Amino acid sequence: MITEAVPTNASAQRGLGGKYLTFVLGHESYGIEVLRVREIIRLVDFTAVPQMPTYVKGVINLRGKIIPIVDLRLKFALASADTTARTCIVVVQVALPSGVKTQMGVIVDGVEEVINITHADVEDAPDFGAMLDTNYILGMAKIRGSVKTLLDIDRVISADTIQSVQQAVTRN
Repeated sequence: MITEAVPTNASAQRGLGGKYLTFVLGHESYGIEVLRVREIIRLVDFTAVPQMPTYVKGVINLRGKIIPIVDLRLKFALASADTTARTCIVVVQVALPSGVKTQMGVIVDGVEEVINITHADVEDAPDFGAMLDTNYILGMAKIRGSVKTLLDIDRVISADTIQSVQQAVTRN
């Protein structure tokens, strides 16, 4: 009788293996499912939108489509950093609670690579206690001696942020 190895951790059981675009914020490395990434563009000037959360930098016109821009450093409450030649915008597709998909841009310090992560490389996010919300973390990938935090981009870019931006853009 042939038996198949069963993954022992919940992340592997959820099927988190696959291709991820990895990027850096400071000294930490993160990953987003590559199928959610639409394109990577250089950092461009954006138009500020009033009454937005501080991490929403504004909007850009990307080939006729208005794309909100979120600064991940601010969203994750990281220290500010100088903009460099590597700083860029990763345009991602996010799903609204209604199921409608929209595009958003996230500012990152630099893009690393597209890597294939196996189920065995992924572990659950550590339990930081009840005071810290980690619902936006899909898992932690162990790659070549380092750890990359795999992000659920739909939860990083919360529905209330998307709705706030859409309402502000339609008002103006």
